[in-house]
Amino acid sequence: MDNPQQLRYSKEHEWLSDAENGVSTVGITEHAAGALGDVVYVELPEVGATVTAGESCGELESTKSVSDLYSPVDGEITEVNEDVVADPSLVNSAPFEGGWLFKVKISGEPADLLTADAYTAFTAG
Repeated sequence: MDNPQQLRYSKEHEWLSDAENGVSTVGITEHAAGALGDVVYVELPEVGATVTAGESCGELESTKSVSDLYSPVDGEITEVNEDVVADPSLVNSAPFEGGWLFKVKISGEPADLLTADAYTAFTAG
């Protein structure tokens, strides 16, 4: 399992892209998608909603369970991936590409995020 080096990762298994004009993209990792199994339903935060790092902001339902989606940062939702809402299997098939979940305008520097190598070590432990 290769975690893209340019992303940062939360211990709740979300990834965060570098900000472009203050906006970052968020998704779940391949590790999380594999643990969930086949994702069949995605509930994302509303555009304009405020999210808080480490707090639940949506849900992912799979054939195995329902899991909370956590925001890795504080900020305001600027966009949600409607393709994932229409086809939740994208979370499994392309977690780092077409399976992204939402974009967030970050307020404040994110804390406690891991590098790709640190996240790989965290998931191996």
